[in-house]
Amino acid sequence: MPEANAEIWRGQERSSWVRLRTLILVRWVAIIGQIAAITAAQHMYHLQLELGLCYLAIGVAVVGNLIFTFGFPENKRLSEFENFLMMLFDLLQLAFLLFVTGGLNNPFAMLMLAPVTISANVLGLRSTLFIGGTAIVLVTLLAEFHLPLRMEEGFILRIPQLFVFGNWTAIIIAALFMGAYSYRINSEMESMSAALAATQMALTREQKLTDLGGVVAAAAHELGTPLATIKLTSAELIEELDDLPELREDAELIRDQADRCRDILRNMGRAGKDDLQMRQGPLSAVVHEAAEPHLHRGKEVHFSEAPGEGGSVQQPAILRLPELIHGLRNLIQNAVDFAGANVWVETRWNDDRIWVRILDDGSGYPPQVIGRIGDPFMRHRRGSADSTSRPEYEGMGLGLFIAKTLLERSGASLSFANGTDPEQRSSTRREQSGAIVTVVWPRGKIDAQSGEFALTPGLNPPIDV
Repeated sequence: MPEANAEIWRGQERSSWVRLRTLILVRWVAIIGQIAAITAAQHMYHLQLELGLCYLAIGVAVVGNLIFTFGFPENKRLSEFENFLMMLFDLLQLAFLLFVTGGLNNPFAMLMLAPVTISANVLGLRSTLFIGGTAIVLVTLLAEFHLPLRMEEGFILRIPQLFVFGNWTAIIIAALFMGAYSYRINSEMESMSAALAATQMALTREQKLTDLGGVVAAAAHELGTPLATIKLTSAELIEELDDLPELREDAELIRDQADRCRDILRNMGRAGKDDLQMRQGPLSAVVHEAAEPHLHRGKEVHFSEAPGEGGSVQQPAILRLPELIHGLRNLIQNAVDFAGANVWVETRWNDDRIWVRILDDGSGYPPQVIGRIGDPFMRHRRGSADSTSRPEYEGMGLGLFIAKTLLERSGASLSFANGTDPEQRSSTRREQSGAIVTVVWPRGKIDAQSGEFALTPGLNPPIDV
């Protein structure tokens, strides 16, 4: 039932993209084309058509379009069911028109693919399957049952039966292929759009938290002097009011509340003042900041920092980018979630690149999905043991997609792998046999002192009060 509800919701969301006016305009184009084709067949090629039935089919479409044009607002967007009815109506109208004009002997029979393709783009899976199945049934019936096309001399115009079968086969295959292809592409675009929206929300939230921490820390810094003055004055009053107990209690209350204000501002401002210095930090400090929410969740997180080949001993200062911190935090969260008992976070650097590698001692990524890690809403089946140990975990799709997108936005490239870490000694290789995520930046992208986005030394901007 949850999957069915999700499918219905997806169909409703996709169909709501299309305005009624858009389908009305497309139908007017189809009506004009149908009238032009019938007129040309009658006057240029002298075909004997059942004009009454032909214009009846076209007239029904015209009346429907007029009703929709004047009976509904221009900005109306169709629901799933309304869009389904529109596609079904167009399919039946076109099938009837083909029935009175030769069936599959009519080259315009290929237009039966249009409603199937449109429904695959705007409807849910069930509605698309119904429209596609109806189109296949109608095409099959039209191959056998139709009014013949007659020339002016009375001869019946028909193509060889082999070509009729070829037209039928081509329409069926095209309906299946175009429907499935359009639905798949549209679903992936929808998933990517929703995942990118979630990524933007995560980045915005991280940016707001960073900004809020800086503002609060700045307030704590600026209010430190007046609070110290209040505390000093209240302490002097306490000494001078020994003979007035009631006033002494008031002075003690003022002192206590001043201490309380100081503690509150200090706790709220742990992120630091948003000045030039706090926009950067040592590589290890930024990595520790990203991992901090997951250090006390029952798994041991080990950190190591060392220069890479050709790198200086002093570690670089990097930009404290919200997307960098949030992306690493998601990767570390994933490692902690699936680790057996230990997670290793390693940082390396040289003059050209900066590496962060995250390893765990869990079971690693499932082999069937390792090539698709980073795709939005990717799911994999879990065994019974995994379901018992992590019943709340729905998959690795969106979290890793957000991490990958944010880190790539900061200039990084990511790789995901399983197995033993080849750079460790044999005594420790057995432990680090789970998932391995390697994040690599060109140093110029995040170096705060000499990189492409290095901070320019200068005065802090004034605080607007």
